[in-house]
Amino acid sequence: MGIKWIGNLGLLFFVSASAVGQNPNFNYTEAKVPAYDLPELMTLANGRPVKTKRQWEQQRRPEILELFQEHMYGSIPGDLVTSVRFQVIEQGEAFSGLGHRSQVRVYFGEESNSPFVDVLIYTPSVAGAATPCPLFVGLNFMGNHTTTPEEEVLITESWVRNDSRIGYRDHKASEISRGASAKRWPVEMIMRAGFGVATAYYGDIDPDFDDGFNNGVHQLSAASQTRDDSHWGSIATWAWGLSRIMDYLVTLPHVDEHRIAVLGHSRLGKTSLWAGASDRRFSLVISNDSGCGGAAISRRRFGETVKRINTSFPHWFCKKFRQYNDLEGELPLDQHMLIALMAPRPVYIASASEDLWADPRGEFLAGMHAAGVYRLFGLTGLGTNEQPPVNTPVGDRIGYHLREGKHDVAEYDWQQYIRFAKRHYDAR
Repeated sequence: MGIKWIGNLGLLFFVSASAVGQNPNFNYTEAKVPAYDLPELMTLANGRPVKTKRQWEQQRRPEILELFQEHMYGSIPGDLVTSVRFQVIEQGEAFSGLGHRSQVRVYFGEESNSPFVDVLIYTPSVAGAATPCPLFVGLNFMGNHTTTPEEEVLITESWVRNDSRIGYRDHKASEISRGASAKRWPVEMIMRAGFGVATAYYGDIDPDFDDGFNNGVHQLSAASQTRDDSHWGSIATWAWGLSRIMDYLVTLPHVDEHRIAVLGHSRLGKTSLWAGASDRRFSLVISNDSGCGGAAISRRRFGETVKRINTSFPHWFCKKFRQYNDLEGELPLDQHMLIALMAPRPVYIASASEDLWADPRGEFLAGMHAAGVYRLFGLTGLGTNEQPPVNTPVGDRIGYHLREGKHDVAEYDWQQYIRFAKRHYDAR
């Protein structure tokens, strides 16, 4: 028997679906959350309790990682063979001398026509001095050129989702979109805080539509295109791409390879969590409004559900995950187990008060129920069982805040991430 949670207990707040523009066909009322049992986090598959760090590291953690690979995110096909190589395609002074900019093409093969991802990297001007800088890395939704007003940043030539507001037609990007998402990437603020930041367009790695897995890195794997039940979906592919970007970042002398944090928003928040679980070189992991399939407890069926996400985005997860449509209680895992895979590294979970689709309370609960693993390491997780009020960050090794507002990445979020990273990185 796992952890039992009664849905109508611990009600923090209620905002009507009509008030926040959520899909009215789904549940946004805490009292309607079904009673559920969470899978045991601290019990081995053979029924024995996990009592030591060694048991966690050598037995339980590998078991849980395999569960997520088999039932949710999928595993990398065995025939995927890549030879990663790097090419610096542009570099220069950035933001009037505040920092340095470089654009690097990461190829997934030796051939000239190999798929690649373009990585935009900013480091503060003090980087390269005696102490290498810490750095945030994450994927973006619309192209590197949308994250900054700088004209030197290349416009993506990859497939993009059409959006007339920023001039995206025929799935091609345009100059009109330069800087369109810069508020989500406050580069100057990040560099002034002493951090670098790296980003790449997620569509370079795998275009975000159900194309039969013929594009992006999937063209390097025949097995990926036929897709067995437990072969990776797009989220695992994007996470794999983050690891290949990491392969380059760790070579930079002005970046501290031991202080690289991975972050993401929404579907890319799901991606950052899986990247952090799969690749422990990421020393700190951040999830921003990641919801179902990310930080939120699936069994709550609050906001977006497993069935809805598998129906609307059939390419995101492995095929086997579809077996749990309307059957979340039969999942051998839930998202508190994903958060626990980060231990003993710091992990931060962020929610937004009007983003009921992503189930803020379910995101908080995932962090709360992951705390047992951190205790094995003598560390405090969230340090509370009560979801905090709006704009009141809590937590120690596991951080959490509920920001006022909608599904987005705000300056407030970045302020907390920088503060959280400084606290843990400076303590080393």
